[in-house]
Amino acid sequence: MKRVVVFCVMLMVFYIWVIEITGEEVEGTKKVAIIIDDFGHGLEGTEEILSLDIPLTVAVMPFGPNTLEEAMLAYENGHEVIVHLSMEGRPGTSRQLGEGAITTQMGNDEIKERVQEAIDDVPYAVGINNHMGSVATEVERVMHAMFSVLQERGMMYVDSKSSYFSVAPDVAEELGVPIVENHIFLDDVANVGHIRSQCQAIEQRLEENAECVAIGHVGRPGKETATALKQWIEEVDDDVKFVTVSELVPEFRWIHHGL
Repeated sequence: MKRVVVFCVMLMVFYIWVIEITGEEVEGTKKVAIIIDDFGHGLEGTEEILSLDIPLTVAVMPFGPNTLEEAMLAYENGHEVIVHLSMEGRPGTSRQLGEGAITTQMGNDEIKERVQEAIDDVPYAVGINNHMGSVATEVERVMHAMFSVLQERGMMYVDSKSSYFSVAPDVAEELGVPIVENHIFLDDVANVGHIRSQCQAIEQRLEENAECVAIGHVGRPGKETATALKQWIEEVDDDVKFVTVSELVPEFRWIHHGL
């Protein structure tokens, strides 16, 4: 009997050791990836967001006055960095496009050049997500040109899902580019109560799904988003694990570890 008990204890210790070494999760663990957009301009909530005690994916706009500083600060705080690339949206939104934006009027070579420049301007970036882009993400030619750069550089794409008709998943599959899709916008209404309700929406999604991706912002809702997330993090169930976006794509980790 003692031998059986000893064997069971040894087996349990070995199982825990394997999890720690391999990073494999206990069955039933739910994963949440929080992306925070609009870094790069010293906007409200930047400090509060970066000080949150969970891994985040920080989307930094290229060519901003604080792009370099905030990308480096995010990385130094243990967060993942991606490029928040401005892309053409619906009519009337062009004034919101930042420097280096991608539009559907551009030729393929110009799109590729702008994507390369944007990536080079954001240190530590492992991929791209779209800022606006409800028009550009629907155009296969535009996305193919952009994804060809991601393919060459071994990077991933996060589809913010600003358009239901985004062709990004199809183009990503064609070119073998790792992709993750957003599920929930946290702070389309900039108050703590609404953002907390969106956090509850994350939990509801996790009842039937193993993963959830949610997007928040610095800027107008930044401090409210930080406050709501800090409250929720302290209350969330133990079976929820916060991860970076790239952790949701096993093949992406393989690509980068092989470089």
